[in-house]
Amino acid sequence: MIPEDEATGALKDMYEQAMTPHGTVDNVMKVHSLRPHTMHGHVTLYKSVLHHPDITLPLWFLEVVASYTSIKNQCEYSLAHHFMNARKLINDDRRADDIHAALQEGRPEKVFTGKELAMLRYAGKLTTGVASMTGDDIKTLRNAGCDDGEILEVNQVVAYFNYSNRLLNGLGVTTEGDSIGYYK
Repeated sequence: MIPEDEATGALKDMYEQAMTPHGTVDNVMKVHSLRPHTMHGHVTLYKSVLHHPDITLPLWFLEVVASYTSIKNQCEYSLAHHFMNARKLINDDRRADDIHAALQEGRPEKVFTGKELAMLRYAGKLTTGVASMTGDDIKTLRNAGCDDGEILEVNQVVAYFNYSNRLLNGLGVTTEGDSIGYYK
């Protein structure tokens, strides 16, 4: 990975676009430094699924979906960052601890019900059993009270994290040197 202080041209521009509110560029983006055009796509997708003003589901819940996907993929990097985000947005350490424990056990039903539980079950199946997905999975979400826009939002978070988890695990990226979590 090319350090920020050695970046020039397109890479320097991309590092500026990928900068966190902490004023740093995390390793998840730096890993693209040899091919900055791939960082462009990554930053654009990341911001569209977790930091766009038109998102309707609560951000804390989307961070929980991201964390559950990362647990299913055994991606410690994304879990460290995105459960920290969830914890900050939940703003209740006991509730966050209960959620984290339930997700780690693969038992979201211990702390979630209704449409949130249905969305987490969908996220789990989409991550570990994508070939077995059917139209009934969407019917289940609708029957739980999810509208199609909410289903798309969860789908996109899960799809993004399946991509990102594979990038991170596949290249051996660690959190060393990162400021953990997006929010200050």
